[in-house]
Amino acid sequence: MLPARLTGKLLCPLFRGSSPTVARFGLQKPLLQTRCAVATSSQHPSGLGRGLPRGQTASGGYEGRDDMEEHFLFPEYVSEPEPAPTLEEQLRELQQRQEEEERQKQQLREERRQQKLRTSLRVHRVVGHPDPTVPPSGLNCSGCGAELHCQDPGVPGYLPSEKFLSAAAAGGLARTVCQRCWLLVHHRRALRLQVSREQYLELVSAALRQPGPSLVLYMVDLLDLPDALLPDLPALVGPKQLIVLGNKVDLLPQDAPGYLQRLRERLWDDCARAGLLRAPGHRGPLHPGRGGPPDGGENSNPSARSSTVLRDVRLISAKTGYGVEELISALQRSWRYRGDVYLVGSTNAGKSTLFNTLLESDYCTAKGAEAIDRATISPWPGTTLNLLKFPICNPTPYRMFKRQKRLKKYATETEDDLSQPEQNQLNLLKKHGYVVGRVGRTFLYSEQKNKAAFEFDADSLAFDMENEPVMVADKSTKQVELTPQDVKDAHWFYDTPGISKENCILNLLTEKEVNIVLPTHSIVPRTFVLKPGMVLFLGAIGRIDFLQGSQSAWFTVVASNFLPVHVTSLDKADTIYQKHAGHTLLKVPMGGKERMTEFPPLVAEDITLEEGAGGSEAVADIKFSSAGWVAVTPQFKDRLHLRGYTPQGTVLTVRPPLLPYIVNIKGERIKRSVAYKTKKLPSLVYNLQKKKNQMKV
Repeated sequence: MLPARLTGKLLCPLFRGSSPTVARFGLQKPLLQTRCAVATSSQHPSGLGRGLPRGQTASGGYEGRDDMEEHFLFPEYVSEPEPAPTLEEQLRELQQRQEEEERQKQQLREERRQQKLRTSLRVHRVVGHPDPTVPPSGLNCSGCGAELHCQDPGVPGYLPSEKFLSAAAAGGLARTVCQRCWLLVHHRRALRLQVSREQYLELVSAALRQPGPSLVLYMVDLLDLPDALLPDLPALVGPKQLIVLGNKVDLLPQDAPGYLQRLRERLWDDCARAGLLRAPGHRGPLHPGRGGPPDGGENSNPSARSSTVLRDVRLISAKTGYGVEELISALQRSWRYRGDVYLVGSTNAGKSTLFNTLLESDYCTAKGAEAIDRATISPWPGTTLNLLKFPICNPTPYRMFKRQKRLKKYATETEDDLSQPEQNQLNLLKKHGYVVGRVGRTFLYSEQKNKAAFEFDADSLAFDMENEPVMVADKSTKQVELTPQDVKDAHWFYDTPGISKENCILNLLTEKEVNIVLPTHSIVPRTFVLKPGMVLFLGAIGRIDFLQGSQSAWFTVVASNFLPVHVTSLDKADTIYQKHAGHTLLKVPMGGKERMTEFPPLVAEDITLEEGAGGSEAVADIKFSSAGWVAVTPQFKDRLHLRGYTPQGTVLTVRPPLLPYIVNIKGERIKRSVAYKTKKLPSLVYNLQKKKNQMKV
């Protein structure tokens, strides 16, 4: 056999001369030249390995495929070929190569993630310089209500001295927002301020104890029942009229017919257990016998019980507008124009979102809706720092008549009757929640303002995980201001700062982690069937061990769609937590080992559940503070022994199921998996008829 180098020199001219003939069979000229180069260098084993992938042969893999031809070689011209590797060796080498590449990618991603986390954990640098010599302005931030100043960056209402002095010289401080609100809205960043829970309580208590008649709207987050502040409400509110609002109903799916009525009854029962006295003549829930205190006696504080009167309980969605028009009608009929109205609740309950919604509705005066800026909305707890207010519209008979006329017109319209912008807004709201309502205005102050009646924008009222907040343009080209005559003898609607919750998991999370944990879109329940000896992780902030049970049981996760769920066996659970907590698999917390060193450890608590009732009915919810809950549905008469884990310093709650038939909202079982396919229920739009083509069908 000729030497390989001499063979290459003899064969290259032959290939070049025969290239037109070979090209007729689909081989291209550059490809043949490549073969010559490979044949010339084939005396080196490394050159052979690059030219022919292992596992390919001269005849295999061709079959007319042009993309495989560039790997083709003639083994008979190789001087000393290496022995062909076995299939196991090929697979092992390929697996090792892939693992090495994945390890390098994972390491690179982890380095980038930790760098971003270190940047986000640092206190955001305050641009500009403070000037303690400049006195406060006496004007409040239109976003959070804090007094504007330039003295101390750690005090609410701070503006850099350069911005503060320039705005004061131009006379523009009246519509200026503080630096904290600016960062929240434009950059999704939060500056930690020196405001304690006691300061919040003192501010709210002082506002509620103003002389004169007043009505209190207490907002409850339905995702966080039972409300931790509800038992302290009589002492906080005092002798006031009270209406309890259950917010975020749009995020909860319908587990069975009549679920809204069941949620309202559940809220009535919680209020009764907290010692709130119903208004005389009010029927309350359909099952009043279930609403008494647990011991069947009176509340431990009878004076507080008799001083606070509960007028009504309502379900609303401040974000999608469900129930808001009905709330306005009820306020105008029952409270009318007797005094001020205060909106009270815990942090992240949605108070500022409702404030913005009512600001654009018939409950605010037409001029006030254009003269007052919207409140700052953020998932970060404690966004509102002081009182925000707008003037309440006096419901005169003429205004009530015109409003009812508009509402009747709304009720007869179909989706086809809406303009294209209105339909786009409606479709956007459907993506945000399961129940949607239309909120509009009957009267406008600026006559030249030709806007659609339906101008409810969910993106401008609340943040979500995928879209940056939409910045709303100025409401009119000419700035509108309220004059003393406009607010003479006026009654006001106040948005108060949120009262922070103790032992809340949100206090342990960073901004990005809060955005993941707090749901902003309609929740899609995720159901898993587990056997004894299995473990369910809710990110790295919650864990449930299935210790004992005679049969398998269903575990339905009701939490943010972005919070991952991982199922494993009991013997692997500790290893998985130590390896993946702070990383991509469990996602929250995020930041690797550096983040987990400062995050509190998980603390265990044993749970024994009642016998299963059968009929796909859950027996209990295991609630992980404000991060969501897991509904447990055992088999008929099966008692379960579980163990729940939650971060140290937070509360694990076992409560009666809020949505007892939630297990029915699932798709087919995924093959070779403990999970079921998820199912997204359609959204329902109230005060709007169905499409005409649907009505005909």
